[in-house]
Amino acid sequence: MITFGAVADAYERGRPSYPAAAVDWLLAETGPRVLDLGAGTGKLTRLLTDRERDVTAVEPSDGMRELLTSRAPGARVLAGVAESIPLCEGSVDVVLMAQAWHWVDPERALPETARVLAPGGTLGLVWNVRDDREDWTARLGRLLHPGGPPPAGHATAAALGDRPDLYGPAEAHTVEWRYAVDAARLADLVASRSYVIAMADDERTTLLREVADLAAHHPALAGRDVIEMPYVTHCYRARRHGVARDRAAREEHRAPRQG
Repeated sequence: MITFGAVADAYERGRPSYPAAAVDWLLAETGPRVLDLGAGTGKLTRLLTDRERDVTAVEPSDGMRELLTSRAPGARVLAGVAESIPLCEGSVDVVLMAQAWHWVDPERALPETARVLAPGGTLGLVWNVRDDREDWTARLGRLLHPGGPPPAGHATAAALGDRPDLYGPAEAHTVEWRYAVDAARLADLVASRSYVIAMADDERTTLLREVADLAAHHPALAGRDVIEMPYVTHCYRARRHGVARDRAAREEHRAPRQG
């Protein structure tokens, strides 16, 4: 099992935050109580507290949660997972998961998020995905995945359509933007990836050396103090059905089948 806590510092230094336009879209027409689920070191959490929301952050990793607590003092921080959220029924207006839904069991997480959401509340999912349409990012992608790119994590958002009894149709939105890094932060970004954490030490050392060589010698990067990494942020949201819909679904479930 991948343990992100061991690279919490690299994750905090290297991973990007999220563009304001993406956060604004996810929070549109929502109430003030927000749950950041799988909050990591609080990249998204801080953006939520800056918007003066009532924020609870839930994170399973001890190492990540330690940084989260210090970096997002405006949030209430709890240990927990998407399949067992340590909150009461109907206690939040928004549940957000950033860069994390592909780690959960949607069959358990969907009803659990619906349980803690107030009727009409929003479940929002967001991923930053490196834009490989530029030559240097395409080369970085080939270094990271010599056998070809893995399935996109944001493809798992399709699971939002698996429970129409709980959630309405999912909406999608994308934001293109750039993340400024230097060579050291680029190395931290790579080192914090789950598949890099899982590598043998010598394999990881070789990869990081190749990334440093790319940053030092690629024509688009050589000699630059700041590197602009292009990203596409993929956002999804679905509204929790109201009380009347819930009651009808329960009654339909209890009713004896005819014929």
